[in-house]
Amino acid sequence: MPDVDEEGYLIEPETWNEAIAKIFASQEGVQLTEDHWDAINFMRQYYSEHQIAPDVRHVMKHLAKRLGSESRNRIFELFPYGYVKQACKIAGMKRPRAWSTG
Repeated sequence: MPDVDEEGYLIEPETWNEAIAKIFASQEGVQLTEDHWDAINFMRQYYSEHQIAPDVRHVMKHLAKRLGSESRNRIFELFPYGYVKQACKIAGMKRPRAWSTG
């Protein structure tokens, strides 16, 4: 297991892999589905291109393209305890310091 900070986020996002995502998801009580992986993979790609975690609205737009506009709040159904608390952690992002964990 790579190093994590005091809140359980990866210190170095480059150390992330799918096995780590599964461990983090289990710790958060999240059963990963195709929609979870779609969001996570989008977040990883965005991070790779921009070196920063995507804002939740970017992930919402991505999911809406695939699932339709009725899925606007799908990200919050997938990660019910919060985008930062669960999605960012499971996707291996550093904890975004300016964002709430809720």
